[in-house]
Amino acid sequence: MDFLDLKKIKDIVYWKNFLSRFLVLLFGVTLLALNYNLFLVPNSLVIGGTSGLAIIFQKLWGLNPQIFLYIASGILMIISFIFLGREETMKTILGSILYPFMVSFTLPLAEYLKNYVTFDSFLVVVLVAGLLSGFANGIIYKTGFTTGGSDILMKIINKYARIPEGKSVLYTNIVIILAGGFIFGINKMIYAIIILYISSSLVDRILIGISNSKLFFIYTKETENVKKFIIEDLKSGVTMLDTKGGFRKEKGYLLMCVVPTPDYYYFKESVLAIDPHAFFVINDCYEVHGGVKRSNLPFNS
Repeated sequence: MDFLDLKKIKDIVYWKNFLSRFLVLLFGVTLLALNYNLFLVPNSLVIGGTSGLAIIFQKLWGLNPQIFLYIASGILMIISFIFLGREETMKTILGSILYPFMVSFTLPLAEYLKNYVTFDSFLVVVLVAGLLSGFANGIIYKTGFTTGGSDILMKIINKYARIPEGKSVLYTNIVIILAGGFIFGINKMIYAIIILYISSSLVDRILIGISNSKLFFIYTKETENVKKFIIEDLKSGVTMLDTKGGFRKEKGYLLMCVVPTPDYYYFKESVLAIDPHAFFVINDCYEVHGGVKRSNLPFNS
């Protein structure tokens, strides 16, 4: 590959195995919406995001959560196109449309299941809600898509305020959860935090590890193009290590790069799009200090 066309790479990654990834996304969004209607809304559990805001707006002004989600998704997609551009918006547009629709679609099923899905302890409700939320979000992220919503705000905050994505998510959810605690009481807030913790832990497990970031070691014949992709598209640093093959004795470079876990799929598939024969090893990355880091890495300060 003599010339690195980043737009072409992004299109290849986006459309690769699109149907199978879309079906998994559809299943994940359906499960997420059912969990929302069955456990979160009836129990006033605000775990952050636009879904949490919808529960708050319902309590304060009687606005139907489904209507709020449609309005919020539409506004956020417009904002995304303006501030983030088409390419970033394409990653969230499917989920942004699907999620409000599936919340409406699964509502009758949730109403029916309420008569049969009952638990003696509210802690069991919290546990089940957390597990369902984590499993659904995990398989959604695994496809390379998101459900939009607060993810869009997170990326805008990261881009213009230079606040890391991990911290953007944390700050946004803290504000929403605190608002939920003020409106619904401290007990509901504590339950919401438990759900969020269980969900976040399970998302990490479903993705390729339990750390916030992944360490890639890459050997490729397209060293310069992969390096250019990392620096220009990911806005991340990369280290080039001199190598010598043990069998053929060929000299080359091994690229080392730290990538946020949510970008795992996009990064891996982009490298393969640049060089289908690339060899890489992926490890969990628990802590990084110093070096040139992308501004939205979870551990970046």
